[in-house]
Amino acid sequence: MKTLLVLLSVGVGLMAQVGRDFLTADEADQVRMVQEPNERLKLYLVFAKQRLEQVDQLVAQNKAGRSVLIHDLLEQYTKIIDAIDTVADDALRRKVAVNLGMAATVESERGMLARLQKIQKSEPSDLARYEYVLKDAIDTTSDSLELSQADLSGRAAGVEAKDRKEKAAREEALTPEESKDKKEQDKKDGKKKAPTLRRPTDPPPGAPAPTKK
Repeated sequence: MKTLLVLLSVGVGLMAQVGRDFLTADEADQVRMVQEPNERLKLYLVFAKQRLEQVDQLVAQNKAGRSVLIHDLLEQYTKIIDAIDTVADDALRRKVAVNLGMAATVESERGMLARLQKIQKSEPSDLARYEYVLKDAIDTTSDSLELSQADLSGRAAGVEAKDRKEKAAREEALTPEESKDKKEQDKKDGKKKAPTLRRPTDPPPGAPAPTKK
């Protein structure tokens, strides 16, 4: 009972900090401090594992009042997995190597998927109260694992194709006037001169330097 009270108090504190977000304030600060994609992926994996560890403990105790916490922890877990996919896709979009991060993701997601499936097969007495989010967590992890195992060059090409498709869809949704304004703005942006430190009186690049009198 004491352990359940501890978990309940942790869960309440977690929900108070998270609100509509899926990370605590401290976790969000940690993410902001880690800019390198491979390290950020590993950090998200730590957070995902922590959520599942709390779920495992709650399921093992089979005490009343746990279902709300399990539901919220699984929702947060799923959003963390989505964030992992977003970080990886963004890195590929910027042509940043994420081989190490993907290797860690594959290994961790395999284990986490097995843990989620084990919970589902055990059919806890209150499963109906969080069955939907559990299934969503399983499906999201399975999809993410498939992506993480894919050839990175092929995934990068897929990201690029998706970006082109979304850009085309946005442009198709523009009104004729908005489309005209966008084209004019694109022309202006194309004509903008690159920033330079040259002064107006300096000779153009490649010209011989003026002789001193």
